[in-house]
Order: sequence, then C-alpha cells, then structure tokens
Amino acid sequence: MSILTTARLRLEPMTDNHFEGLFHMNSQPEVMQYITGKPDTAEETLAAIARIKARWVEYGFSWWSFIELESNEIVGAGCIQYLGRDPANPLEIGWRLRKESWNKGYASEAARAMAAFAFDDLKAVSLCAICHQDNHASAHVMKKLGMQYRGIERWNDMDTAAYSMDRVRWLCSRA
Repeated sequence: MSILTTARLRLEPMTDNHFEGLFHMNSQPEVMQYITGKPDTAEETLAAIARIKARWVEYGFSWWSFIELESNEIVGAGCIQYLGRDPANPLEIGWRLRKESWNKGYASEAARAMAAFAFDDLKAVSLCAICHQDNHASAHVMKKLGMQYRGIERWNDMDTAAYSMDRVRWLCSRA
C-alpha cells in the first residue's frame, strides 16, 4: 500500500486507526452536503473504512487519509477508485476536507500527489472526477489540476459535473 507525501501532507491508506479523524470530518454537515446530503454516523464511517481496506487489498489503490505533517491530524481524505465503483469504468480521483481545513490548498496538493500515483504508478490512461453541480470549490480543484469539463453526467444517483484529463495532458502539465 502506497504512502504519498507532499510538502505539508502524508497520504496514508485508510485504516481503523484513522477512525476518529475520519468520523470528525464525515460527521460535519458542511463536508457531506454535496456527497450524501447528511452527516455520517459512526457506523457508516466504520463500514466505509472496512470497504476501503478491502479495496486496497483487491486493487492496490483506494482512499487515503490526509494527515497534516505539522499537527499529525487528519485534515481530509481522497481517492483513486473506479468511477461508480465498477472496474469497467475509468479511474476517478476524489477528495474531501474537514471544514477547518478548507481554503488552505490541501485539496490541490493532495490531488496532484494522487494524480501522479494514478498516472505514474498505475499507468492510467485517463482520470476523471465528478462533483455535485453546486460544489464550486471541488470543481475549482479539478480545473486547477488540469482537468477539462466534459458535461453533466449521472453518477451516484445524481446529476454531477464531470471532468477528465488524459495521460498526455497530465504529462504536459508537469513539464
């Protein structure tokens, strides 16, 4: 399992040890408003961690906890996973941050590290991302990463804004 590092973050594959920080984040209504529309319960966070640990074993990638190096606290989480959780679909990149960590550049920093993992380690041909149409902050991170808007698509039982980038675009953005 891959641990990724950035200037300010350590991205660790999710484990049971991350429960407290993840539950703190997932229980914030503002964090979950565009994801599920409601805060997670402790049981939902525990079940998610169990699913994610199984995906790491099955695929060699899934969700990371974003740990701030300075405080050693979980400030967010992000993923490389199959869109719609279906291996027939392309890889998706995603993230969420606890409310106290918004507007600090953590999402963009982590997204660059996760995209590099997808393209460099997994040899992904393309990478996509989706967000609720009203989630302008997440869409901003997608654009900042170099992704292009491709339209409204139906994913996770909602009409989402969809973005994507291919390997060539990624390599050009790094040059």
